[in-house]
Amino acid sequence: MPGEGRRPPTQAINPLSRRVVRQPPVPLAACPQSGHHAAKRELNQMANSEARAKYHTLRLILGDQLNIRHRWFEQSDVGVLFVIAELHQEATYVRHHIQKLCAFFAAMEQFAIVLRSRGHEVLHLTIDETRQHDSLAELIQSICNQYGIERFEYQAPDEYRLRQQLRQLRLDDAISVTECGSDHFLLPESEFEQYINVGKHNRMESFYRKMRKRLDLLMEGDQPLGGQWNYDAENRDRLRAADLPAIPEPLSFDNDVEPILRRIDNCGIEYFGERAGALLWPINREQSLELLSYFCEHCLSRFGRFQDAMTCEHEHRWSLYHSRLSFALNSKMLHPLEVIETAMEHFNDAENNISIAQIEGFVRQIIGWREYVRAVYWVNMPGYAGLNHLHAERDLPAYFWDGDTSMKCMQQALGQSLEFAYAHHIQRLMITGNFCLLAGVDPDRVDAWYLGVYIDAIEWVEMPNTRGMSQFADGGLIATKPYCAGGNYINKMSDYCKHCDYDVKQKTTDSACPFNSLYWSFMIRHREQLAANPRIGMIYRSWDKQSLETQEATLARADWCLQHLDEL
Repeated sequence: MPGEGRRPPTQAINPLSRRVVRQPPVPLAACPQSGHHAAKRELNQMANSEARAKYHTLRLILGDQLNIRHRWFEQSDVGVLFVIAELHQEATYVRHHIQKLCAFFAAMEQFAIVLRSRGHEVLHLTIDETRQHDSLAELIQSICNQYGIERFEYQAPDEYRLRQQLRQLRLDDAISVTECGSDHFLLPESEFEQYINVGKHNRMESFYRKMRKRLDLLMEGDQPLGGQWNYDAENRDRLRAADLPAIPEPLSFDNDVEPILRRIDNCGIEYFGERAGALLWPINREQSLELLSYFCEHCLSRFGRFQDAMTCEHEHRWSLYHSRLSFALNSKMLHPLEVIETAMEHFNDAENNISIAQIEGFVRQIIGWREYVRAVYWVNMPGYAGLNHLHAERDLPAYFWDGDTSMKCMQQALGQSLEFAYAHHIQRLMITGNFCLLAGVDPDRVDAWYLGVYIDAIEWVEMPNTRGMSQFADGGLIATKPYCAGGNYINKMSDYCKHCDYDVKQKTTDSACPFNSLYWSFMIRHREQLAANPRIGMIYRSWDKQSLETQEATLARADWCLQHLDEL
């Protein structure tokens, strides 16, 4: 439930109890210079038309560019004005989870406060103050006019949509426009095509090994530490009853976002998901570093082993051993290398008893998968956004918006996503994503939902994971085959099935798990495209051995499920 795992604000750490240790965060409204109205008066008092200062340079900071170690901030200059603005276009280009909106807006406000405390000139604008402008371009031109700006500078956005918008920006002739990098990622864009072939399948494993060598991580000379590159085979344990008591309580924060909720409501921004006046996600660098430390101390030692596991039998089922650092990373409050270095420090300390399989699984996510999907995204855009290899066209069922379904696995994954704006990668890939793939849901609709619901979702990371890895809509640019499965996989990796209204062992009856018949329907529907894949041939041989009666009953059950998708 909403408060699960959130410790009382005065709780201190007891190292013997596994309970979370920390003093309460200072609420947004109580921070020096950060109470909404007081902060706005101080941040924006320069806007008084009679007394405003003149600046030669305006620098735009987007909500996912909160990198305090960026070159821009190495020294202050009273002639440089930084603008951090809550934008209507960013709040509405898809319908977002309310906690995602609050997290980005709160983190932006906190970043403005930090910059001002370091001597920088900052204009922080709320969505109330920017709503009068129809576009980002109009807002920027207005600020340039107001402050006599001669140069406009921005960091290259990580979304194609925004980058195109800024590159096509036309300001007054007297204003120069300059783009610079974000100083965040580990592989420069200029080197993408040395690692990724445009329009072709690229093995993530090959990319990952190159990155290991490039960064000299988990290496002994030119060979992998421990003698093998990948310990994924040791990262697939399910959680058994005896494992549940050891699941750690997640570190959660109590960030007051009521003022943000009010202004979102005042502006009529549409959203979905569970409202939370106290946001549990980190909204500044200090909290992000605290979450990183907590993960390394309490979760890393079992992270790899249970990273694919799912359960509904524990109060901390939503967090398990996952780092939940993706929002802090994707907003750039943390740098990927400092995350890896911190984890490596804990691994190298023998007292922590962290095996190589645990650290390798985490390193692979950060320097392998994260950097890989970004490169795939950029070398294949803009065409990638329109790919629909399997010609899927159904709409999302209503329970994607309210979690009301009798399928226990979907109920858990969707309910958690709506409650926390978070689900771990296997829930995203093999529960909700798998269901959409089997049901033939339009990848545009799947993309929009994933981009909106998850707190860490920004298009460069969401789209390749969803349209590519999950939906196979890219025809194999990322995955070598569709990542689909029937109920047996879900039963193997979770305890969901034994609590479900449907029978995972059945595929043709009215009570049969929908995943079972939908799986076979999907495979038969796309047999002509998939049969030649050497990784799939044995599946079709298994189907061909079934009796005609069983085949017809299975496909009939699938047809019923597809026709009654909203009722499952």
